[in-house]
Amino acid sequence: MKTSNVIPPVAKSDIPNVLRGAGISITPQRVEIANILLSKTQHLSADHIRKTLKSNNMNVSKATVYNTLGLFVARGVVRELIVDGVCSFYDSNTEPHHHFYDTDKSELIDFSANDTQIKNLPELPPGTEMDSVDLVVRLRRR
Repeated sequence: MKTSNVIPPVAKSDIPNVLRGAGISITPQRVEIANILLSKTQHLSADHIRKTLKSNNMNVSKATVYNTLGLFVARGVVRELIVDGVCSFYDSNTEPHHHFYDTDKSELIDFSANDTQIKNLPELPPGTEMDSVDLVVRLRRR
């Protein structure tokens, strides 16, 4: 099984352009959170982002982190994945792909959407259209 397309990292100097392109106003906190997320293809929790901000000597409230992540998701900068009902992961790869979730390590691994066929989805409720399908295959050690 192939991994999904790797999205190139975004240089910190390009973050303001990415945010403006998504219709997001620039603040130092937003730039730093985007830099953490977009510096490489990865899946991070809000707690991981908060810890990284703190280690970078940037004091950002929990509410600001969550509000910023919600804004980034709404504007398509990152994808939100809720895999275990307790923790959301924010995925810097917004291209169509799916995930393996290693339950022992709490880690997501991308794989290409081209490697799967999802058939026979139920009829959609009236007045709706499909936005996306997120397939998460949960793994555990034997």
